Amino acid sequence: MSLKKSLIVVNGFVHDFAAGIWLAAIVAIVWLHEAHLAEPSTATVLNLLERRLFWSSVAAALLIMATGAGRTFTYVDNWYGEDAESARRKALVVKHVVLFSAYGVGYLWVWGKVFH
Repeated sequence: MSLKKSLIVVNGFVHDFAAGIWLAAIVAIVWLHEAHLAEPSTATVLNLLERRLFWSSVAAALLIMATGAGRTFTYVDNWYGEDAESARRKALVVKHVVLFSAYGVGYLWVWGKVFH
């Protein structure tokens, strides 16, 4: 396998891994917030963790965008044949609209929990 193909594979892996990190950070923020509401004596420590996870999620989101841009330039056209390509492109657009919406909803969900 050529170096270029290897880098394309690694870019895709980093993209998917960063997406998992982003989602895990958002969920962890919610769990930590619920924990500090249940036990107020832990609020100082858990608020710090919430903020650190929030900024880690922002870093992950930026990495997702950067590697996603890389994927745009390495898009494999007609991988599944011309008949499937049109449906594939439409599905990719819909998927990314849904995922960008999920970013917005995720940050709206945790913003008040982190910065209160």
